[in-house]
Amino acid sequence: MVNDAIVTRDNYSSVKIKDEDRVHVPESELCPRKKIADNVLELIGRTPLVKLNRMVQPGMSSVLGKLESLNPGGSLKDRICLSIIEDAERKGLIRKGSTIIEPTSGNTGIGLAMVCAVKGYRCILTMPETMSLERIFILRSYGAEVVLTPGVKGILGSIERAEELLKKIPDSFMPQQFRNPANPAIHRITTALEILNDTEGNIDVFVAGVGTGGSITGVGEVLKKYNPAVKVVAVEPKKSAVLSGHKPGHHNIQGIGAGFVPDVLNRDIIDCIIQVNDREAFRTSRRLSQEEALFVGISSGANIWAALSIAKETGEGKTIVAVLCDTGERYFSMEQYFEA
Repeated sequence: MVNDAIVTRDNYSSVKIKDEDRVHVPESELCPRKKIADNVLELIGRTPLVKLNRMVQPGMSSVLGKLESLNPGGSLKDRICLSIIEDAERKGLIRKGSTIIEPTSGNTGIGLAMVCAVKGYRCILTMPETMSLERIFILRSYGAEVVLTPGVKGILGSIERAEELLKKIPDSFMPQQFRNPANPAIHRITTALEILNDTEGNIDVFVAGVGTGGSITGVGEVLKKYNPAVKVVAVEPKKSAVLSGHKPGHHNIQGIGAGFVPDVLNRDIIDCIIQVNDREAFRTSRRLSQEEALFVGISSGANIWAALSIAKETGEGKTIVAVLCDTGERYFSMEQYFEA
């Protein structure tokens, strides 16, 4: 668990960081957004941090949410989708007329469908039938083809089906979000730098759920390089605590807990793993809506539940940043969301 070794704002300036270990922010990465975007893809990133107020009690650390629901596709995954597709274009792996095929629990599919709609690629997405209806409708609205797989097989069943389609359809490409280096790479040069810029480097703990492992890896690596004392906390479902050494299981925290350890995940930068049960995640999502007016999804609730737990332990004077992964609008069909 996080301990008193965390650097506080009071002593942050005394931390000795070698020049070669500092993160130099490219001016182009954090420059103001153009007043008129050439297309919707230019609106990805540069999401704000928002401070939690009513949910944070006196004596607790400050908790900031990275509001990724403000990406045009409504989630954190917009970043990796654009990164992976443009990386494939540069490498000549896809061209006009190519088909993009990917297994997804929902948000990556939405991001890919959006990117493909702008760039003109055919998009086929496989996903467990247990995913929310809103996600399926959104995917189809972007023009993507959706192939549902048995819910009992989880994301592994969707991966199996996607690989079958990849063999059958000529000139097709699978982004492979769980193993593609372009996934964590985009978080190193955008998400991490945005957090450092907006907090002016005053961050003590970073909290993120593990789905593909891209965000916690990319952001965590940069934060650790900037200040090795920053604590990186991974969040996973209690019912499928694979990172903690347990067997995979069914859970309802969509977007995290894939049931296996992703290839892109760098476990070396993780200081602590917190398990969150479904009820805690749902309940905290509802609290975010009702107490902070932040209408976010279930995995965001899991991240904030973990962040609040840490904030109680670490106390005043420290800053915790947690990822608010997506909007709550794609969970209306899930009864638990409203019963929590």
